Amino acid sequence: MEQVLSTLGTYLALALILAGLGLILVFYLVPNLPKITLRSIQAFSHFRRQVDLAVEAGKRLHISLGRGTVNDLQGGASLIGLTILDQCARAASNSDRPSVVTSGDSVVTVLSQDTLQSTYRSLAIEQRYDPSNARLSGLTPMAYAAGAMPAIHDEQTSVNILAGHFGTEVALLTEAGERSHSLTVGGTDSISAQSVLYATADEPLLGEELYAAGAYLGEDAVHKASLQAQDILRWVLIGAIILGAILKLMGILA
Repeated sequence: MEQVLSTLGTYLALALILAGLGLILVFYLVPNLPKITLRSIQAFSHFRRQVDLAVEAGKRLHISLGRGTVNDLQGGASLIGLTILDQCARAASNSDRPSVVTSGDSVVTVLSQDTLQSTYRSLAIEQRYDPSNARLSGLTPMAYAAGAMPAIHDEQTSVNILAGHFGTEVALLTEAGERSHSLTVGGTDSISAQSVLYATADEPLLGEELYAAGAYLGEDAVHKASLQAQDILRWVLIGAIILGAILKLMGILA
């Protein structure tokens, strides 16, 4: 029985993934469907204003992608962080000081270097690409935080965005941002780190707000289509939970 339930769960998860992909393609490819209206999220609004001010003042952006890997459940937050990196690098492309990226995983570091290079290439400013601006700051939680702190303290950084998988060591990064009087926006998939960010970050991203960053920071239609797909799947799951509770109360389900 346990094996049957495990197999059924696997098929249901696969069905949800395929349904989500199908909905994204429909909302992206069909032009006459109603488009999503994004609600206001203060963290993103404040962040975009501060990025513009940082560029005008010749200050630097620091994007920290956490210490998650891309080959497990932490990979989603890391990939979202790479999307944010691309959009931040574009926004600060005309700044005197290029953006700096720190991470705690070697694969994510290589991907962040590739993201920076491809972003600069698409903007025809590839000569400004410097691989040392994407750094592996440490492979353990404390080493990662200690290695990322100088990017906040010592490199004229005025805006920090923490987007990825973190633990409670993220408190060291938010404290460094506070001491350097720079704005810190933070979002993560870790519950413990979310509680730290809620208490210490200037603008915390709560829950799934991190995964909406692509739609809020850029004008990419694919990201907006993904939000529409998420809304539909969310209501489907809510309906399934309510239906299951009703069937349970009626004694139909054991």
